[in-house]
Amino acid sequence: MEWLSEYHLAGLFIGICTFLIIGLFHPVVIKAEYYWGTRCWWIFLLLGVAGTIASLLIDNLVIAALLGVFAFSSFWTIKEVFDQEKRVRKGWFPKNPKRTYPF
Repeated sequence: MEWLSEYHLAGLFIGICTFLIIGLFHPVVIKAEYYWGTRCWWIFLLLGVAGTIASLLIDNLVIAALLGVFAFSSFWTIKEVFDQEKRVRKGWFPKNPKRTYPF
């Protein structure tokens, strides 16, 4: 990790990883709502809290920043799971035929 600081690449690395973390959460939201509905929001809450605590405990700035991005992406996913249910209700995404929906 020292080479990131040595070559002044830490900011670029954090930016690329942030892009990848956020991009990873998009299909996770769709799949989580499809299989579990909005009942899974607490999983993302636990992931967010764990990421926040880990970010506070890590000394390495790059890893701490990435854990913070992961934590707050997890928190944002809670909102997105509920929004995804609205998108399914509107017909923008398919319903899971094995689940019952409240609408």
